[in-house]
Amino acid sequence: MTYQVITFYKFKDLSELSTLKELLLGALKEHSIFGTIIIAEEGFNSTVCGETENTRRFVAELKSIFQTEIEYKSSFHSEIAFKRQKVKIKREIVTFRKDVDIRLGAGTHVEAGAWNAILKDPEMLVLDTRNEYEYSVGTFQGAFNPKTESFSELPDFVEDNLDPGEHKKIAIFCTGGIRCEKFASYLKSKGFEEVFQLEGGILRYLEEVPPQQSLWEGECFVFDERVSLDEELKKGKAPDLSVKKEDLPNEKDQS
Repeated sequence: MTYQVITFYKFKDLSELSTLKELLLGALKEHSIFGTIIIAEEGFNSTVCGETENTRRFVAELKSIFQTEIEYKSSFHSEIAFKRQKVKIKREIVTFRKDVDIRLGAGTHVEAGAWNAILKDPEMLVLDTRNEYEYSVGTFQGAFNPKTESFSELPDFVEDNLDPGEHKKIAIFCTGGIRCEKFASYLKSKGFEEVFQLEGGILRYLEEVPPQQSLWEGECFVFDERVSLDEELKKGKAPDLSVKKEDLPNEKDQS
């Protein structure tokens, strides 16, 4: 049997989170979908999996619950990628620990097909917003490693290492795009004017850019039991979650 794994998020004002939680738990159970949905007043963030037809019906119900379109990245696996059905209410849908108003505007979104030109621009600082472990599993050619342990450490990295007067053009990327939404807005608030972000993240790039044209090196860490994906979005060879689990990224950095 083949299972579809989908990743999705949206920054959207939400209220009555306890009621939403019950509706979402009901949808997970009704459609036999497994994984975690994080909700907060700022929006929602999730990676879940299930049989393809069940996933389609689940997404249709999510549109009704959230009253918005659901855009997701998709991959497939021969085994179910999660074992539990969870909905968590949190202060942030991705932990940054800095007040960032997404409505002030993020960076310039760059489609996957145009990302290689960004990577080849000699004036561009290409910054991997993920943490040290994720970087070690795989990254883009020439990407800079900020050597952080969590997403919430990036503001300190910016304060200590980046200067709007010196770093005129910055490109950022993450697994699915959500971290870049917050980080791009943060960079703009600090005076960095030309900020570019990979639309749909690494997952969209691997989905759309042929391997022979890809500038990705290694595998992409994902927050489920597959651990990593290769360039064809198939289960990679990174260590199992049970191995050195203390060294793996925290779920709060998801996507």
